[in-house]
Amino acid sequence: MNTIIALLRGINVGGHGKLPMRELKALLEGMGLANVQTYIQSGNVIFQSERADWPALAQEIGAAIGESHGFVPQVMLLRLADLETAVSHTPFPTTDEQHKTLHFYFLASAPPNPDLASLEAIKSETEQFALIDAVFYLHAPDGIGRSRLAVKVERALGVAATARNWRTVSKLLEMGTAVSA
Repeated sequence: MNTIIALLRGINVGGHGKLPMRELKALLEGMGLANVQTYIQSGNVIFQSERADWPALAQEIGAAIGESHGFVPQVMLLRLADLETAVSHTPFPTTDEQHKTLHFYFLASAPPNPDLASLEAIKSETEQFALIDAVFYLHAPDGIGRSRLAVKVERALGVAATARNWRTVSKLLEMGTAVSA
């Protein structure tokens, strides 16, 4: 059985896309997904499935949420190995102190023509970033809320993205590993 991490974009942010995690868990279990677990209120889910057509599964999850809650979030599915690779390739420190300053932008695909020069031009003196395959890493020591670069990432890369901080990524990896055991 495959262990899958689902990252739902725009869930429970700023009063929009309200979806209680217990309702999301029940919805996914009703779709036949196994060992469903959620983490915090921002659309992070671990589950297991034998399904091979992941694009179709992502669309089905979005459609089911649309039917039950009136909005269709972007759903990005990752294999546990994808998350492990993203963590192992992190070019920045991954300590507990980095939990709010290190961000992983998981991309729908590797960007064919990323405009990294535009991001370089607007980054602060303290910010650092790297693009490795389909993950964009941002270290923003002054906070992501102050980062002009953070809001421009998706446009500059030209592909859909959803971001998670280091604490969330490390917790999802821990949960996914436990489910797989």
